[in-house]
Amino acid sequence: MESDSAAALARSRAGRDKGTLYLVLERTERTVLLTDGRRKKLASPKRKNRKHVEFLPDSLFDAVSGKLQEPKTDAGIRRALAAARVSCSETENDQGGR
Repeated sequence: MESDSAAALARSRAGRDKGTLYLVLERTERTVLLTDGRRKKLASPKRKNRKHVEFLPDSLFDAVSGKLQEPKTDAGIRRALAAARVSCSETENDQGGR
């Protein structure tokens, strides 16, 4: 199984977590491992089909990557995703919403 780099943000497009913002930990050919630091922690990430996930632009990840520290912690992931939500909402407001 091939594994991509994990430096990305994604939003769930399907399921009961639809619309939830996640940090991608690992990508394989068919699935991704996701964490939000709150419901799905680093110790037990969510496995989701790639078709059910919308990958967000790299520019958004670059903007919030400073909030992530090594080693990654659940608290650091929560801070980064909070900053990403603010950036997403500002971008959507600039574009006139969805």
